[in-house]
Amino acid sequence: MIPRPEFPNPQFERKDWINLNGEWEFELDLSASGEDKEFFRREKLNDRITVPFCPESDLSGVGFKDFIPCVWYRKELEIPKEWKGKNILLHFGAVDYHAKLYVNGELACEHKGGYTHFYCDITKYLKEDNNSVILCAYDDVRSNNQPAGKQSGKAYSFGCYYTRTTGIWQTVWMEAVGENHIKNFKIYPNVSSTSANIEISLSQYAAKGTLNVKAFFEGREVGETSAKIYSNATNLTLNLREEHLWNVGAPNIYELVITYENEGEVYDTVYSYFGLREVALTRKGMYINGKFTYGRFVLDQGFYPDGIYTAPDEKALKKDIEDSMALGFNGARMHEKVFEPRYIYWADKLGYLTWGEQANWGLDITDPGQIQHFIPEWIEAVERDFNHPSIIGWCPFNETWNFRGKEQANSVIKDTYLITKALDKTRPCIDTSGNYHTITDIYDYHDYMQDPDVLREQYKKLDDGEVIDQVRRNEIKNNPNARPRQSWKGEPLFCSEYGGIKWDMDALVDGVDKEQKISWGYGDVPKTEEEFISRYEGLLDALLEREEISMFCYTQLYDVEQERNGLMTYDRKMKFDPKLIYKITQKKAKCEEV
Repeated sequence: MIPRPEFPNPQFERKDWINLNGEWEFELDLSASGEDKEFFRREKLNDRITVPFCPESDLSGVGFKDFIPCVWYRKELEIPKEWKGKNILLHFGAVDYHAKLYVNGELACEHKGGYTHFYCDITKYLKEDNNSVILCAYDDVRSNNQPAGKQSGKAYSFGCYYTRTTGIWQTVWMEAVGENHIKNFKIYPNVSSTSANIEISLSQYAAKGTLNVKAFFEGREVGETSAKIYSNATNLTLNLREEHLWNVGAPNIYELVITYENEGEVYDTVYSYFGLREVALTRKGMYINGKFTYGRFVLDQGFYPDGIYTAPDEKALKKDIEDSMALGFNGARMHEKVFEPRYIYWADKLGYLTWGEQANWGLDITDPGQIQHFIPEWIEAVERDFNHPSIIGWCPFNETWNFRGKEQANSVIKDTYLITKALDKTRPCIDTSGNYHTITDIYDYHDYMQDPDVLREQYKKLDDGEVIDQVRRNEIKNNPNARPRQSWKGEPLFCSEYGGIKWDMDALVDGVDKEQKISWGYGDVPKTEEEFISRYEGLLDALLEREEISMFCYTQLYDVEQERNGLMTYDRKMKFDPKLIYKITQKKAKCEEV
């Protein structure tokens, strides 16, 4: 059976496709000398791997967890006869980090970026038969020249750094399209007019024909529009005959069929969906479709015990969201990672809010030249996920303390914020999560105070802004590389990391943490389950009592390796009665009563 057999991106789906997951030839290149040795001309590699799982994972069948500077993959392709005369697109969901694709021994394309999708039109490199592709991927999380997220820069996992991912870690697939085809589209919902504006980009030489768009709701056709093509970029307005708003817990989805044709010949058909949803900010907080929405977020790191960055199956993606909702949360920070599209698809389908982030850790952004290693991939991430209704904000950076004492990060952060807003004017953007803002729409901060009484007293000073500055001073005291950049000026407040209470029953013996040097979490370990619940409720109450705070994000949903501060274990077992956690998490905030 093919692993991960589902189409990888329901936002942009064609019916004419082939899933290439499964067994590939494989070889570790620990000296990174394979190009010099012309591995790309080889007719066989020495080992095997199960794609799309990375070689560090158990599911890959390799399980090599030391540093891997380079890997090689090889696959023989069978092109269906009915695809003859069409353009063949070879897609990679994600390859970490610098990928080079060879087709029949020729370099066809390359891509830098470990978290975003890329594809290559391989048509001109193909032969009548006996076709093969070879992919090599270079990866160096210790270089400070690539976003690496929570991947460990040491030989082992430690603190909040975990097992690395190298090479292919999302689905690989082929599609057949005409030379004239749909490349991309962006959907701008308009709630007030029950419509959507759709910007469609076509392939380079598309300059004739017609675009037809149809919308369906629960199988009923509820809208259609068309436009003649005079360039390779076209705008259409789709009026909807039925209004069904997308919101938290109300995941109303319109299905789309976009067809590109000319004089009766269909060039391309793409299937997609969207939600009728708009996001706005006031000083009070976030509004969805004109209704104030309190953000009850949880930190989701997107790690899996057997697949690391890759979920073992689609059920695991959906279950993480369902478990989070069962604990009372209405959304997640997709933390230090660009999540795979099918996770966000299930957030869309379940009415679950998400924040889009990039895995910026590992990159030295105090060097302005490093923007070349960040911006192109971040643009790809925003463009890929733009149409997801569940994504209600962007956050390109997290905790960008000045690298090794250097203080040149401000310009990179500001430029990235401005680029993000140019790409998407419909969502708020947090420039860098965690107290050190340069320019931001929402003032978020991290506060891991573990004593609820101290936290409550601290927040009594919130009226004059002192508490936010105090939180920053505490962070600076603990991290000499941290320097404040921007003070709170009345923007909506988001406590985007707090809690992190360690709870690991396997490590507790007579109420004492016997594995404190192995497992990790914030603060002293509660001695009983009742003590944990009391602290969890007390910390949350301190936030809910403040009218100025309109969003929180608890650290975290589940344990990750040695980090044991989740509400679930790493293998997704509930640590506490979910009904009790749900009741606490769902307590009404003061700003919801105003």
